[in-house]
Amino acid sequence: MAGMRFDERLSWSGMALMLLVLYLFLYAPIAYIIYTSFASNTMWPFPWKPTIQAYEELSVNRAYQQALLNSLLISFGAAALAAFFATMGGIALLKYRSRWRGLFGIIFISPLFVAELLIGISTLMFNKQVLGLPGNMVSAILANAVHGVAFGFLIILTQLVRYNWRLDDAAMVFGATPSRVFREITLPNIWPAILGAFLISFLLAFNNLEISFYNLGAIPTLPSVAWGSLRFGVKDELLALTALVNGFVFIVFGILYVLMRTGLVRFGYRGE
Repeated sequence: MAGMRFDERLSWSGMALMLLVLYLFLYAPIAYIIYTSFASNTMWPFPWKPTIQAYEELSVNRAYQQALLNSLLISFGAAALAAFFATMGGIALLKYRSRWRGLFGIIFISPLFVAELLIGISTLMFNKQVLGLPGNMVSAILANAVHGVAFGFLIILTQLVRYNWRLDDAAMVFGATPSRVFREITLPNIWPAILGAFLISFLLAFNNLEISFYNLGAIPTLPSVAWGSLRFGVKDELLALTALVNGFVFIVFGILYVLMRTGLVRFGYRGE
């Protein structure tokens, strides 16, 4: 900053201050929850006395364990479906020219503009009255997949708009079948975007309350159990659960950041 003019230093300092305030606004509550989960006294202000009692209570709580298993099953199923349909939809939209592709794109992203409460209710009615599916795990997976496809579709598009489709055409000229072209040409180039779509859909389904609640009924998930336990106050095991979930998310995105910085994961085709 030594060579900057006064107005440039002022502008740089203002942006740095805004960025600091933004990070504090976003991450200070999460840091406080993690800090509190290791404290014996959760009333603020308090002298911090470290303990792992909250995590010990969480480890023996059967309700949270069953809810965690259900949330993982829903998340993996919904993320797999969302990543698959988002990938196929993105390829179809950008690879094959059609005057209707603008309409198809709007249809794919339309769940972004619909409240999760309405998605939960409408998918419950559709699955029950049209598909004959009662409120169960399958119904919840399908409903969360509808929500996740919209987010995954946008992630896939950011990759495919830079993809060189001439690679696929050249492979097919030399006799490769469409399935082989996808396995050996397209997939190795776009798999980071597919992974990103899977992860975003997984996190959305894992943390969702409204969609899963209406499609599951009495079957517990982590969000529904946590929401129900708040009626009796914030207990220690709930603090530990929140800290673990946030820690898992930070670890996943930290690994992705390291992979991108080291070049093991790259977004977009870099060749000619």
